[in-house]
Amino acid sequence: MTRASAEPDLPLTDPELPARIRERDPDALSAVVQTYLPQVLRAARGAGLTETQADDVAQATFTTFIDTAPRFEGRSHVRTWLFGILYRKLAEGRRQLGRDRQYDDIDEVVEGRFNAAGRWSEPPRPPDAEFESRETRGQIDDCLEASPLQQRLAFTLREVEGLSTSEICNILGVSSTNLGVMLYRIRNRLRECLESKDVRGPVS
Repeated sequence: MTRASAEPDLPLTDPELPARIRERDPDALSAVVQTYLPQVLRAARGAGLTETQADDVAQATFTTFIDTAPRFEGRSHVRTWLFGILYRKLAEGRRQLGRDRQYDDIDEVVEGRFNAAGRWSEPPRPPDAEFESRETRGQIDDCLEASPLQQRLAFTLREVEGLSTSEICNILGVSSTNLGVMLYRIRNRLRECLESKDVRGPVS
């Protein structure tokens, strides 16, 4: 899929944007694609897809976005809506490949990781700085490869795209508690994997 680099002609803060999206106004649709294509591609790559696969799923995401545009009511941010479509496309692809994995029971995880006040019993050590390092990016990708799709996408949306908790919860259809557990689990998995590869730093 062709990368969009030019600035969109229509600002996404335009209060008429939801209505123009519903009408499939070409300028409105083009503005959304130009603004969010890079983020959708990064999220797809972060979910474990190759560059070609990421291009394909991004194209499918925006095709669905255009097809369903008349149903967009603007109650959520257009970015949230797009990432929700992307997540469903990724999940469909995983199911087709038979790669779905079972998740641990959420109650067991909460009991083991949180205290009675709802705080972390053992706070996670975020690997943010390591994720930004070009030198360790390949090792991180290897470590994330075996992670469930939902965890991996949650990590990418938080650590790479900087989305808020509420927005990620809306995209993935999970509670804030469930999201916290997923992020804790994947950060722990990443830290332990990097330590096994003798990668040191903030996750050590």
